[in-house]
Amino acid sequence: MTKKNKTFRLTVTAVMIALGTVLSMITFYKLPFGGSVTVFSMLPLLMVGYMFGVKWGMFSGLVYGILQCVIGSLTSTPFASQKAINVVFIIILDYLVAFTVIGTSGMFKKRIKSVPVSFALGSLVAMLLRFVSHFVSGVLFFGSWAEWYFTQDGFPAWGQRILESFGGLKLSMIYSFIYQASYLVPEIIITIVVGVIIANIKPIKKYLVDGNAVSE
Repeated sequence: MTKKNKTFRLTVTAVMIALGTVLSMITFYKLPFGGSVTVFSMLPLLMVGYMFGVKWGMFSGLVYGILQCVIGSLTSTPFASQKAINVVFIIILDYLVAFTVIGTSGMFKKRIKSVPVSFALGSLVAMLLRFVSHFVSGVLFFGSWAEWYFTQDGFPAWGQRILESFGGLKLSMIYSFIYQASYLVPEIIITIVVGVIIANIKPIKKYLVDGNAVSE
C-alpha cells in the first residue's frame, strides 16, 4: 500500500468515526439504562467496514467503541451500582465487542455483486451481532432490573404476565431481549433504509466498490 493510499484510508476512517460520534448524540429517544435510537450513527462505521474490509472495519469499530465508552462515562452513569469486575465485562461487551463487530459489514462484498444488496445484508448481520453482544451483557449484568422494567407505568399488561410466568435466567433473557430490541430494531431499520439509499448514489457507490482497491 502506498503512503498516499494509507493517508486516504486513515483520513476517511477518522472522518467517519467522528461523523458517527456526532450522529450518536442526535437521538430520537433514549432508554433509562443505556441504548438509544440515533440518526443512523452506525452507518459511517458500516461504510468503513464495507470500503476497506472486515479487519480494518473491526479496528475502526474498536476505536469508535472506546470513544463511546469515554463519552458515556462522562455524560451518564452506565456503571452505577455495578461491581468493578462487572464493569470490566460490561465495557468489553457493551462497548468494545458491540461496536467492533459493526466493522464486519463488508463480509458479503465479494460474494454478492449488487452493492446495495451486499451492503444491506452485511450491515444487517453486523448490527445483529451488536444486538447479541448487548443481549448477553443485559442477561448477565442487568437482569435484576427486569421486575422494575415490566411493572413501570404505561408498560403493556403482558409485562405482568411475563413476571408471573418466568423467573431467574429466563426472565433475564426475556427482559434483555425486549430491552435491546426496543431501540436496536428501529435503529437497524433506519440505518439499512438510509444505507441502501446512499449506496445507490453513484459517487458514493463508486467509493464503496473501490475502497478496498484503494486500501490495498
